[in-house]
Amino acid sequence: MSEIRTRFAPSPTGYMHIGNLRTALYEYLVAKKDPNGKFILRIEDTDQERLVEGSIDIIYETLKQCNLIHDEGPDIGGDYGPYVQSERMKTGLYKEYAEKLIDIGGAHYCFCTEDDIENQRKIAVARGESFIFNDPCNSISLEDAKKRVANGESYVIRQNIPKEGTTSFTDEVYGVITVENSTLDESILLKSDGFPTYNFANIIDDHLMKITHVVRGNEYLSSTPKYNLVYESFGWDIPVYIHCPPVMKDEHNKLSKRHGDASFQDFVEKGYLPEAILNYIALLGWAPETEQEIYTLEELTQAFNVKRINTSGAIFDVDKLTWMNGMYLRNMNIDEYYELVKPYIAKAVSDKYDYKNIAKIVQQRANTLNEIPTMITFFDDFPSFDESLYTNKKMKTNPEIALTSLKAAYNVLENLENWNEKEIHEVLMNEVKRLEIKNGQLLFPVRVAITNMKFTPGGAIEISNILGKKETLSRLKQSIEDLEKTAN
Repeated sequence: MSEIRTRFAPSPTGYMHIGNLRTALYEYLVAKKDPNGKFILRIEDTDQERLVEGSIDIIYETLKQCNLIHDEGPDIGGDYGPYVQSERMKTGLYKEYAEKLIDIGGAHYCFCTEDDIENQRKIAVARGESFIFNDPCNSISLEDAKKRVANGESYVIRQNIPKEGTTSFTDEVYGVITVENSTLDESILLKSDGFPTYNFANIIDDHLMKITHVVRGNEYLSSTPKYNLVYESFGWDIPVYIHCPPVMKDEHNKLSKRHGDASFQDFVEKGYLPEAILNYIALLGWAPETEQEIYTLEELTQAFNVKRINTSGAIFDVDKLTWMNGMYLRNMNIDEYYELVKPYIAKAVSDKYDYKNIAKIVQQRANTLNEIPTMITFFDDFPSFDESLYTNKKMKTNPEIALTSLKAAYNVLENLENWNEKEIHEVLMNEVKRLEIKNGQLLFPVRVAITNMKFTPGGAIEISNILGKKETLSRLKQSIEDLEKTAN
């Protein structure tokens, strides 16, 4: 095997489903583990009824956002194009290979109607049997079948399945799997409209594009024996199979865009970083050899081993993704983080305040980008007074203690000439010592007084510095007056 070649072959039917993105990631990692490996993008659009306008652009944009750069594809070309199935169909290659398969005994023409199939189904149901279509057209001679085709009779091309024996294949995740041929149905390969079925087009395209490793969901395990019978009929090399367990929303249900579960685009719109999403889904069904959880794409490429893919489904945990996204945000350098969050700060705060200083205080608190505006509304919209906020058992404060602390803080801050974090910190800590109280008994009331919020990004000192001397003193004065009114 000169080089590993994998392919991501999505159907353009809407947003990128999380399970599809994980498949793309695993295919990328399998390819890039090999220094010469190639990751190919192929668009499978033969199911024309399910196509959604703009979906191909979403596929390109998603791969770009996740840095899963393909080596060949519709947009960049390559030696094995076209890379869009509908364009490949125009060349007639699927029909050509289906007819070749007939000539070598791997398939046959079928002239049965839907009524013929339905009648067999009803009989099976009445008998309490599982339905497998028994195609009477199998007994028609090839010569007679071709005459009927030439006369314009409607037909499909079905795969031939041996009636006896078994078919086995080896999967990198699930091991050796053997099935009784009698349990396999003779699937349609080429439909009456000339379009190939998904399964048949996959086989032909994978062979012609020299795909060496096929990564896909384990729902295709049952179809794989039939794939292999086609490969064997043509005498082609069978690719390495890597079937992955599903991504689950809970113990019993798969994550599914058909059921309204969030897509990659949905999570990005909610303020999650593409690299954090990619990192998280890599761990859904794959276990690294160490306890490491945060990976760059390059680190994933080095660590990835298909032998450590699990056989059981992994539950998608939004809380774990949120935690991981927060880790990514906190690990950014402040300049990069500031450029990223500036638009989110601007949604909630006027530009009279220093956005970079605001970025510094939210970086250690926000787990998603969309949380940021709701955390900092107090800069422009000072909430109404709430006496209950000053009572905090942990900080050992109540309205009475708060009033004393606020008056002391106001006096020293009013006389402060150089307004910066260092100077604010120094004078407030001196007051803590003078009053012989805990740090929190002064700093917590100050923070509440200037925000009227119990939880804020940053503390009293950082927020006071951003608000500026005039605004800080104004809010302190107002809060002191409010507390005095409630005390009387």
